[in-house]
Amino acid sequence: MRTIMMGFMLIGVAVGQSSPSSMHSLVPTGNAPPPAAQLTIPAGTKVPLALKQALSTKNAREGDSVYAETTFPVVFNDRVVIPAGTYVQGKISHVQRAGRIKGRAEVLMHFTTLIYPSGYTVVLPGAVEQVPGSEKTAVKDDEGTIRQDSQTGQKVGTVASTAGTGAVVGALSNGGKGALIGAGVGGAVGTAIAMLTRGNDVRMEAGTTLEMIIQRDVPLDNSRIPPPVR
Repeated sequence: MRTIMMGFMLIGVAVGQSSPSSMHSLVPTGNAPPPAAQLTIPAGTKVPLALKQALSTKNAREGDSVYAETTFPVVFNDRVVIPAGTYVQGKISHVQRAGRIKGRAEVLMHFTTLIYPSGYTVVLPGAVEQVPGSEKTAVKDDEGTIRQDSQTGQKVGTVASTAGTGAVVGALSNGGKGALIGAGVGGAVGTAIAMLTRGNDVRMEAGTTLEMIIQRDVPLDNSRIPPPVR
C-alpha cells in the first residue's frame, strides 16, 4: 500500500512540473512577427509608360493587345510600389479611322495588367491620361480616347494652293479672264481632292511615351514587392 501511495505522489509531482510548461506553450510570447501590412496603389496614381510596339488606327482592331513598360518607379509612402521596367498589358477597346469629309481618327485602350520583374502579376484598371510623346494628338475624354488633331487648316490650304495654281495657268493661257476661270477650276479640283482624301491616322511608334492613370485602388501582396532600401 505504501508503495502504491508513493507512486501516486510521484505522478502528481511530474504532472505539476509539466503543466506550467504546457500552459506556457499556449500563451503568446509577444515575439512573433506581426502580419505583413497590405500595400495599396491608390486610385488616381499616374504611371509613366513607353509603348513596346507601334500602334496605328490604320491597322489596329478592337481587342488587339497593347504592350508597354514603366519608365520611372512609382513611390508611395516611401516604398516603391511599381518599379521601373514593370510590364503593362492592355487591350484596344475602340478604333475609328478618320473620315474623308468629317470625323477624326480615334483609338481607345485600357490597361489591365501589371507584370513585375519578378513575375508577380496584378490586375488593375488603367486608362490613358496624356500622350506627351505623340505629336498632333490629344486625349479627348476621361476614358482616355486618343484623337488626331483637326486637319481643317491643312485641307483649306490644299484648296487654296490648287486654286492658285489654276489661276496662274489660266492667266498664262487667256489673260485676266482666263485667270478667273483657272482659279475656279483649280478651286473645284482642290475641294475634290480634300474631300476624297482621308484624314490622318493616329500613329504612335514603339517607344512613344504615355501617362497611365490607375482608376481604382489596387491591393498588392506586400511579400511580393521588393523591400525598401535602408
